[in-house]
Amino acid sequence: MANLEHSFDGRFIRQYAPTTFSMRFGRREIFVCRDSRQRYYSVNPVLDCSTGIQAGHLEVLLFRKWLIIFSKAKW
Repeated sequence: MANLEHSFDGRFIRQYAPTTFSMRFGRREIFVCRDSRQRYYSVNPVLDCSTGIQAGHLEVLLFRKWLIIFSKAKW
């Protein structure tokens, strides 16, 4: 069952809006928001993957608009 709480640091809290949500599936967490960061490299127009800002995070940029972050849930 998904738990709609977040355990990300303050960098993501400012992006909370109706289009932003977080889900927890067991020990994993998925955070989805609109991307507002300035990228200083060429971004793939469909799907772009990179390491996250914290250890154990995977960031997926979908259609240059949606940022999906996969991480371990903090208990």
